[in-house]
This record gives sequence, C-alpha cells and structure tokens, in this order.
Amino acid sequence: MRTDAELAGVTQLGSSATSYAATYSPGVLEKFPNKHPGNDYMVTFNCPEFTSLCPKTGQPDFAEIKINYIPDKSLVESKSLKLYLFSFRNHGDFHEDCVNIIMKDLVALLEPKYLEVEGIFTPRGGISIYPFANYGKPDTEYETVAKTRLFSAIDRRK
Repeated sequence: MRTDAELAGVTQLGSSATSYAATYSPGVLEKFPNKHPGNDYMVTFNCPEFTSLCPKTGQPDFAEIKINYIPDKSLVESKSLKLYLFSFRNHGDFHEDCVNIIMKDLVALLEPKYLEVEGIFTPRGGISIYPFANYGKPDTEYETVAKTRLFSAIDRRK
C-alpha cells in the first residue's frame, strides 16, 4: 500500500471536482514514486481521442497518441496525464510540435530511463502524419535503444 508521503504529489486523483484546463497546461502533470526502479518494465498509455488545433487555420486535428516509457524513480499519475492531454484541445501547434512537447514535458517530469511518444493523426487534405519522438537517458544503454528505435519507427506504418 502507498503511504501518504508517497502520494503527497497526487492531488487530482480522487478529487470530487475535476478542472479541465482551457489552454495547454503542463503544470497539471503529477508523479509518484516508482516502487520498482531496479526493474526494467514498460508502461503504456493510449489516448485515442487526442485533439489539438492547426496553428494556421484553427481547425481541429485529431489523433491517437501512444506513450511508452520505462520508468526510473517516478511514474506519471494517469488522471493528470489525461487532463494534460486534454489541455491541447485549444492549443495551436503542428502535429510534430505536439508530439515533441508531450515527450519533453514527460521527460522533465519523470526523468525516465526511456520514453517514446507517437502521434497517429487523422488525414487532412489526403495526407496522414505520424510523428514519433523518443528519449533515452544519456550515457546509458537506453540512449542507444532510443536511437535504434527512432530509426525503426520509419517502417512501422507501412
């Protein structure tokens, strides 16, 4: 069971009043301690209803966002991640920017061993865009994994 000290940074889970940010809000992300930092294991999140706005036209863009990470000392709290991803609904940025922003925000929060974010955006104008960004902890085997995985991502959508 988790102690109150371990859950001190988790404020939104179990809250009776959920507040949905109207603008991009990385500050809603919360973390809690990983009880198994010595184990390499993958945590996967899938957000099949991600929405952002085109920065030029203001039209909505729809995507499935997939996040995989190997935690180190911290885990992201899932409700805070959901609220964070919802905060992109009125955010105007290109697909590639959204994926890189999500990756960088999660790396800053968690300092994971490895993390990847893939966007599977719905076609607009007859073209699909599938940006993929990843991170491997520098000077570790995970940095090599990240480079290898980045280039293997090219072939995944054939």
